Parts: sequence; C-alpha cells; structure tokens
Amino acid sequence: MEIETLDPEDPEVQTLIALSDKYYVKLYPAESNHLESSDDLKKSNVLFIGARIDDRLVASGAVKIMRDDGIYAEIKRVFVIDQFRGRGLSHQIMHALENDLLRRGINLFRLETGTKQPEALGLYRKLGYIERAPFGTYEIDPFSVFMEKQACITK
Repeated sequence: MEIETLDPEDPEVQTLIALSDKYYVKLYPAESNHLESSDDLKKSNVLFIGARIDDRLVASGAVKIMRDDGIYAEIKRVFVIDQFRGRGLSHQIMHALENDLLRRGINLFRLETGTKQPEALGLYRKLGYIERAPFGTYEIDPFSVFMEKQACITK
C-alpha cells in the first residue's frame, strides 16, 4: 500500500469522491452531510491524501486546518472503497494525517462523523478520539457525532 497526496481534479480522484458522496447520500439526509467539495479540497489549508493498492486508488482522507475556535485540524473525507474495507486502510490514512499535523505543530484534531457508521466510530474511539459538543459552524444534528483528540507533540 502506498499513501500519496491527491489532486482533487484528477479523474481517478473524482471517481473516488463520487463513490464516497454516493455512500454518504444513502446514509444521511442532505442537511446532515458535511462533505468537502473538490474545490474545498484544493484550498491551501487542506491536505488530501489517498491510499493505493496495486496502483488502484482505494481510500482517501483529508485534513483542514481551522482557526475559527483556536487552531485545530478537522479530519474530513475518510473513505475506503467497499471491497477494501476491513484491511486497516482508514487507520493508516488517519495515522498519516495525524503525523503530518504533528510535524506542523498542530495537536488538536476534530471530526464530525455519522451515527450510522459504527466502524468509523469504533476506529476513532480506538485512536483516542472522544465525543464532544459541535464545533466551528456545526450545529447539533441527530445524525452527527462530534469528536476530538488532543495529541502530544514530541521533539
């Protein structure tokens, strides 16, 4: 498996984004989907990465540096294609995102995920994320779970 930075305009990346959108639209109503668009993923405060297996793009994840409530990073777009789930790819994507953030000196990570994704909730809890109130511009939503993790920066 290889992890690389992704260009949201690349056709293969667009296909993966479309698959993730389709997945989330099936699970949640439109007002409960907080997906970053391709344009958002191109912004300078975003790192968008993907995982390849046998040269096929099969997973993605992004992190957005925020300054609306202090400085923190919001994890976005963590997604693995169905047939590649259960192999630890989300864990590796999260590890790569968190390590990049720590190298930049950012140690507060936040995310919003859905109530209908027990595997994602389990992963985030296993990684040390704890539930919290909505942050940034989010509001209470019966389909949303808000989480954060304070990591230690070691030198």
